[in-house]
Formats: sequence, structure tokens, C-alpha cells
Amino acid sequence: MTIILGSLLLASCTSITAENEKLAIAKLNDRAAAQLPVENMEKGRTYLSVYSHIYTNSQHRIHELTATISLRNVNLEDTIYIAKADFYNTEGQLIKRFLDHAIFIAPMETFEMVIEETDNSGGSGANFIFDWLKNQSSADPLFEGVMISTTGQQGLSFTTQGKRIN
Repeated sequence: MTIILGSLLLASCTSITAENEKLAIAKLNDRAAAQLPVENMEKGRTYLSVYSHIYTNSQHRIHELTATISLRNVNLEDTIYIAKADFYNTEGQLIKRFLDHAIFIAPMETFEMVIEETDNSGGSGANFIFDWLKNQSSADPLFEGVMISTTGQQGLSFTTQGKRIN
């Protein structure tokens, strides 16, 4: 009975994850920038540290985390464009390219991506590199990572902010 119940729970989690992945892809396709504007645009690159897990008690015990990656357009009037969102692990190896095409983020809009708690491929030193475009007179986009975990009645959360690197 326990094995059957466990199998059903695992199967339902797998289908939820697959469904979430389909929704995320559809969400990205809705944001596709038909053509990137070039005139009066400034290119930028931002580094964001994220954590798939942190160490607890010793280097041999980890605590897995869910990471919400928040891409924010802080401009009241101008759209920004994200051309690249690449996820790297602790060793600096590319794990995943989140974008197949450039996307837009409307004024004052926030776009989010989630690294699930069960995905610890990034490790304790995971990071993102974002390439973006904005009007020269606009503010830079804001990139934040929010890492959380809950176990029983215990909760853990912290944030990171992106750093422009060019």
C-alpha cells in the first residue's frame, strides 16, 4: 500500500512539473520580441548569483532551496528587452539557456523564472548572465534572486541582487 501511494505521489509530481514547464514555455512565447529595436538602444549585461542549495552543519549536509529569479523593468514608460538568460553551475558550466529568443518586459512589469527546490544542478555557487537592451535614457533593469525553503515550521529566505558587468 505504501509503495502504491508513493508511486502515485511521484507520478502526480512529475506531471505537475511537466505541466509547469509547458506553461513556462507558453509564457515565454507570448513575450517574444518580434524584432529588437536597434536605434538609440544601449546593451547591457548583468550577473546574478543564485543558490540551488546552501550548507548546513557541515560541508557534507545541504539544504535545498527554491529560487525565484525576478526580472524587473523599473521604467514608467519604456519597454526593455532581455536577449539572453543563461544559468551556470558552481563550476561555471552552462546548465540551461532559458531563452530561445529575445523577450520584452513592459514598463513597470516583472517577469519571473523559478528554479525548483528539487533542481540542485546549480549548486551553492550557481549564477545567471542576462544580456539586455534598453533606451539610452532609461534606467537599467533590476535583477533579483529570492531563495526560500520551508521544512516543518521552519522557514529560510534571502535575496541577491544583480550586478552590471560591462
